[in-house]
Amino acid sequence: QPWAAFDVAGHNNQLIVIDPVQLQKWSVPLTSLPTSIQEQLSSTNMNFYQEGDYLYCTGGYGYSATFGDHNTFPNLTAIDVPNVINAIINNNSFTSYFRQINDDVFQVTGGKLGKIYDTYYLLGGHKFIGRYNPMGPTHGPGFQQEYTNAIRRFKINDDGTTLTINELPAHIDSLNLHRRDYNALPQILPNGEEGITMFSGVFQYDEDLPFLNSVTIDSNTYAVNNNFNQYYNHYHCASLPLYSESDNEMNTVFFGGIAQYYDNSGVLVQDDNVPFVKTIARVARDGNGNMAEYKLPIEMPQLLGAGSEFIPNESIAHFDNGVIKLDSLTGDTVMVGYIFGGISSSAANIFFTNNGTQSNASSQIFKVYFIKNNAVGVHELNEQSTKSFDFKLYPNPSTSTDGQFTVSYQLQEAQNIQLSVISATGQIVGSVSLESVSGENLFSIESNELAKGTYFISIRTKYHTRTKTLIVH
Repeated sequence: QPWAAFDVAGHNNQLIVIDPVQLQKWSVPLTSLPTSIQEQLSSTNMNFYQEGDYLYCTGGYGYSATFGDHNTFPNLTAIDVPNVINAIINNNSFTSYFRQINDDVFQVTGGKLGKIYDTYYLLGGHKFIGRYNPMGPTHGPGFQQEYTNAIRRFKINDDGTTLTINELPAHIDSLNLHRRDYNALPQILPNGEEGITMFSGVFQYDEDLPFLNSVTIDSNTYAVNNNFNQYYNHYHCASLPLYSESDNEMNTVFFGGIAQYYDNSGVLVQDDNVPFVKTIARVARDGNGNMAEYKLPIEMPQLLGAGSEFIPNESIAHFDNGVIKLDSLTGDTVMVGYIFGGISSSAANIFFTNNGTQSNASSQIFKVYFIKNNAVGVHELNEQSTKSFDFKLYPNPSTSTDGQFTVSYQLQEAQNIQLSVISATGQIVGSVSLESVSGENLFSIESNELAKGTYFISIRTKYHTRTKTLIVH
């Protein structure tokens, strides 16, 4: 319903303070803040990171009266969290605890803001201008959308009064960093260093479906893991990172949300409508960097989690980047934090029948407990998560005068696969469904029909999607 998409009436225009221990709540309107700060803080899908007392919010998408339309905000806003909380509780002015600067580097919505040591990373996301329309940019009034395809890096200089940044060279990758509305979590890497992992993300170039692979960033570079596939919890949801130093094992737990797959009595079910799910799953990374996905024996009590946040119990021992120290959790049952906010849906698939009543903002806060020695229930390995798929592309580089190039791939079972040729700008040049056999498959494409340039060759099987770059001379 484009006319109702991200309607101003649904924007949050309050600051809300919640005391989850004493069960008290205070709220104030944003109206005392400058207009530019009001507009950004009313937006959705901002990127944010809290360092000490300061919460840094960048970007976000929403209606701007100043701009005269829906916009992605090119702002970085710093919020002095403890002072704002105290001011709201005591009914005092809080305007002096907000500061804002403008820079196009921040004009991102649906990305993630993380930090590795002293450097901030704005990971993925997109710039969206105009009213959202699920039918695409050429329908209705239209819109502009531009993925960053990047990991933007900068340092924040903040003395409590003056706020500036030092921008660093970005990582650009239009194939692997074309992601938004996903989970990116701080990690302790197998070598003991800090890092961040981008899990899943939407959308693939040739289909409105999530990525299944992951990207891990360290302080120097990034790496794509095509030997792992995440099937549960694709959309942004409350997530919890835990690391065991004794086992050198990183675990990241995901609570509900939206996913292309779900488990039904031990069977992995694919639903390309990408429904709301109740699944609670974890991704484990061992000391050799191998990753695997496990489904927990419990679920969310309802279709909850999409767009929710995990707020940690800060008294729990954690690393500087916020990862919980698993070995330091003492006692059988430990309260590790809270799940707050997000979407509560009445059914798994509501996207094309929604009249505004099928979903709402969750009004519950959940306490999350870690049970250290639980003999009841087994975390079930999703075997598909560890099975890799690859294909060969030759000759590559190819020339438009050679006539053709060949795609070679191996399948464990006979099935139909989708093969797509995508331009460097994301346009589908050609797509074909191929009936494939178990074992080796070969398919030739006429390269003399392609203009010189860079292309992405994408193959989608029942459980995997792999994409490679083709250069045509």
